[in-house]
Amino acid sequence: MEQGTEETLREALGLGERFWNWMTSPEMWMVIMFAAIRILIIFLLTRIVIRVVYQMIDRFLARQQKSRISVNPRRFITVGELLKNITSVVCNFVMILLILSEFNFKLGPLLAGAGVLGLAIGFGAQSLVKDVITGFFIIFEDQFAVGDVIKSGEFRGTVEMIGLRTTRVRGLNGETFIIPNGLITSVTNYSLSNSLAVVDLPVKNEKRVNETLSLIEGALSGIENRLTVLKQRPEVLGVQSLTTSEYVLRIAAECNPNAKEIVEREIYKEIKQAMEVSEIGSSAEG
Repeated sequence: MEQGTEETLREALGLGERFWNWMTSPEMWMVIMFAAIRILIIFLLTRIVIRVVYQMIDRFLARQQKSRISVNPRRFITVGELLKNITSVVCNFVMILLILSEFNFKLGPLLAGAGVLGLAIGFGAQSLVKDVITGFFIIFEDQFAVGDVIKSGEFRGTVEMIGLRTTRVRGLNGETFIIPNGLITSVTNYSLSNSLAVVDLPVKNEKRVNETLSLIEGALSGIENRLTVLKQRPEVLGVQSLTTSEYVLRIAAECNPNAKEIVEREIYKEIKQAMEVSEIGSSAEG
């Protein structure tokens, strides 16, 4: 019994002596100090890289924001925050791996497990990932903005909201379309450039061309001042087609995006009013 106690005591004393030698070993403290310095350098470099990338993202988006006259700044805030979050996650993940390597962790199994997990998530959420990636590029490439009139597939209307997963479009009849971004494969944007309003006016052959042209010129005189969406005065291009019973005069006018229908209706109205006044004058003379 006493012999066992003595052996236990000697083992405890030996363990204590080894621990003391380890604690007082200059080599051990040098290793710990250099490891701590390397970890501190890794942490500081990670913070610096994140800060530099953040500034690069801000400058890039600031230049992109000036590329269009009408821009919704919330789109750029969304893109900026997304890019910054991706940068932060990637940099911090790399930093953690480098710090673990300082503690002699085997990173191979850890990376393999993370890869398997990412692969499983990717297969399970393919549609969601596709929607998010497509939404990111829609915002990043400035394909369309809130307030634009677009057409994608069978959907046409005014964009009310652009998200990373879905886009909300208000139809021309008031209906609301919620479109997953992954389904937006091609887009026609009607709001990026000026529209061209074209009016084809049929006139009976009994009426002389010069008289009709003079009537139209007089009817449209000053319309560009009354209709602010017009870029310039409508231009009468001349006879577009001719049949045995009538000829067609074409009138064209450049206007603001999505103002084509408004301008065409206004041109028809002005010409109709001028015709009515002309008919009243002819009746009075008769």
